[in-house]
This record gives sequence, structure tokens and C-alpha cells, in this order.
Amino acid sequence: MFDIAWSEMLVIGAVALVVIGPKDLPKALRSVGEAVGKIKRMASEFQGQFNEAMREAELHDIKKQVEDVGGSIQTATKVDFNPIETIRNEIKGSSATTAAAQPSTQPVSLATDVAAAAPLPDPVIPLPEPPPPLDVSAYAPPEPAPAKAPRARKKAAAPEGDEA
Repeated sequence: MFDIAWSEMLVIGAVALVVIGPKDLPKALRSVGEAVGKIKRMASEFQGQFNEAMREAELHDIKKQVEDVGGSIQTATKVDFNPIETIRNEIKGSSATTAAAQPSTQPVSLATDVAAAAPLPDPVIPLPEPPPPLDVSAYAPPEPAPAKAPRARKKAAAPEGDEA
């Protein structure tokens, strides 16, 4: 923090020993230590309060954003959403435009249009050719080689003196 080397500390200690004296030096060092401790506590308390204020400000901003999103969702859900009524209105609108384009004395009805329509022919979809049959013998494992007959072992000649 202050970047004081050991040699500088030694010079400061020697000057303090000469100026304050050996009798009062421990009391002076104790009071300096207490003052440094108080300063450190005050700095950490200030830093803690500053961090707390920053957290509260961030939380306040986040709370505002959440409330804004909630409000936009509520306004979006207040609109009447009725898909059946929408479709009914579209059908009425399209039938009115069709009736205006073709003036007739009969009202347009879906049931009469369906009954008058000719049945649609069934679509003919050609089937694909079946694949050729597989030759399974090409994939068969090779036949095992015949087993070799075991070799006969030669008996060791018995020594001449050990006949029993």
C-alpha cells in the first residue's frame, strides 16, 4: 500500500527510538496500532455500506424490469382472444365478398356447395419396385478347416539297467 521497504522501516524505528525514547516507545506503538485498526475498520464499514447501496440499487432496477414485464403481460392478456369468433367473422367476411362478386338470389351455403361438388378421384400412386432377393451364400462364414490328427509322441528309451 505505502511501499515501505525493510531498510526504511529500520530507519523510522531508529528515529522513533531516539525521539520518543525506549521507555515510551511501546505505548506509542500500541496507540499507532490502535489508530491503524480504527482506520481499517472504518474503511471496511464504508466499503460494506457502499456495496450494500449498490446491491439495493441493482435490486431496485431488476424489480422495475420485472414489474414492466408483468405489466406488459397483463395488457397482452386483457385483449379478448376468441379464435372461434375470429374464424366465424372471417368466414362471414369471405362469403359476403363472394356474394358481392356474384350477385344471386340464393344465399351461399356450405352444405349446398359440398353436395353439388363432384367426388374427387382417388389419386393413383405407383408403388416402388421391390429390391432383388439377397444372395445369402455370399455372406455365409467360410467352412472351418478339418482338424489335424494329434501327433504321436515318441516314448523315451528306458535305460538298460532300469527294467522292472
